[in-house]
Amino acid sequence: MDTTALLEYDYIIVGSGFGGAVSALRLTEKGYKVLVIEKGKNLEAKDFPKTNWNLRKWLWLPSMRFYGIFKMTLFRHVGILSGVGVGGGSLVYANTLPRPEKAFFETGNWVNVADWEKELAPHYETAEKMLGATTNPKFFDSDDALFELAKQYGKDKEFEASKVSVFFGEQEVVVPDPYFDGEGPEREGCSFCGGCMTGCKHNAKNSLDKNYLYLAQKKGAEIIAEQLVYDVKPLGNSDGEDGYEISYKDATRTFKTKKKVKGKNVIFSGGVLGTIRLLLDMKKTNLPNLSPSLGDHIRTNNESLVMVSSPNKEKDYSKGIAIGSIFPPDKDTHIEPVRYTSKSGIWKLMGVPLVHGKNVFVRIAKIIIQYLRYPWMWLRIYFSTDFASNSVILLFMQHLDSTLKLRTGWFNLRTSVSTGKTPTAFIPLAKELAHKTAAITNGKAMVLTTEALTGIPTTAHILGGAVIGTDPKNAVIDEKHRVFGYKNMYVVDGAAISANPGVNPSLTITAMSERAMSLIPAKE
Repeated sequence: MDTTALLEYDYIIVGSGFGGAVSALRLTEKGYKVLVIEKGKNLEAKDFPKTNWNLRKWLWLPSMRFYGIFKMTLFRHVGILSGVGVGGGSLVYANTLPRPEKAFFETGNWVNVADWEKELAPHYETAEKMLGATTNPKFFDSDDALFELAKQYGKDKEFEASKVSVFFGEQEVVVPDPYFDGEGPEREGCSFCGGCMTGCKHNAKNSLDKNYLYLAQKKGAEIIAEQLVYDVKPLGNSDGEDGYEISYKDATRTFKTKKKVKGKNVIFSGGVLGTIRLLLDMKKTNLPNLSPSLGDHIRTNNESLVMVSSPNKEKDYSKGIAIGSIFPPDKDTHIEPVRYTSKSGIWKLMGVPLVHGKNVFVRIAKIIIQYLRYPWMWLRIYFSTDFASNSVILLFMQHLDSTLKLRTGWFNLRTSVSTGKTPTAFIPLAKELAHKTAAITNGKAMVLTTEALTGIPTTAHILGGAVIGTDPKNAVIDEKHRVFGYKNMYVVDGAAISANPGVNPSLTITAMSERAMSLIPAKE
């Protein structure tokens, strides 16, 4: 049977984040018929919540019928923050586009596969241009606090403005597309409201729906939102040579309508949680030849997130862009101040005093002591009417490497430690930096209750699980992002990151995706 006549698309892309968006545009430009399937909603600026108190618009929690843009997932060894919607993580990320240090290109699973620093250099440039990378032009109170911290470590000369994906035009003035010779959408200058991570309501953030996805659709790519892919089956020849049948269903409706579509090639771009979960499920059924290392080599950037809240009404820590500055306390570490828009105070309900201790009972005792020693301070924090304006969130990241495994469990994925030390929320340097920042701001340091009680760290940068390597014994994809064991199948997203970048990874995912697409020839 000739299955070619049944194929509806040349490429079907599962997910619309940094990998999926790049793939959609570049393949469409090469003449291919492309379909992107995204489980989240397709939103405009007016659809985003004003603050993170609007849980229905902010949080993705389908069991409660919350279909927002922000998702929290808790595992045994790590809590993961991620984005949902057309544009994926770009809708909620902090716009920050740093390049990793040299160690990233020379360590990890992809060592000896290629000269990655040389290979990716031109694609970093393309990614920066496409995402509108520019230097933050203004510092505000959070940045001033971080600068004081940098001076205490003798790093004031290494303190710098972040390179970010934001349009800094004139505020409240709509202008024609400033990036793509008028081919992109109209834009408006940044208002420095700090609302980048609740969804930019001012059309200033260069999220993927403003560049890659917008241009891809304009050139003919199709995007269907609110649809969840749950099955991938090879057609005809079981190695995928004849293409694939993709099954998907409604993601935001109570009564699910199931549909199928056929394509010659399939690209998995659902982020680590989406891609690895789907592939692990498929390995048990339709894709048994997937690498046994699928789900291995998960990395977390060795992160810590700490809130420092101050009763000082003279400061407004919500003003600015989500992350406006950065400095390295030591050779392995970077730290950034993170903002939410004014009135976004949901995090205070999840926070307790920052304490370390050898077991949960010691930590609970220390938390109680904090409340008893400073009752009025803590009451003022919890009853604050504008927690975001009073608080700095410190994002602590390290190059130090350890890895986890993801496997399917009874109800969800489960984690186990693979190599290195078990990820922990109790990082002495992170605690030290937080308390020094609290002293600078006359505030108190807080962490998520889950971190204080269980020691499970939280990361916004989950990476790996389908890493690059030389063979399927130790990797899932080759240097061209092709899946071992199957033809016409690719992984192009954060799951392909094969070493620890130690900084925000969005630019690197974009650059790697640009490279992967550059290796696919144009359609004849």
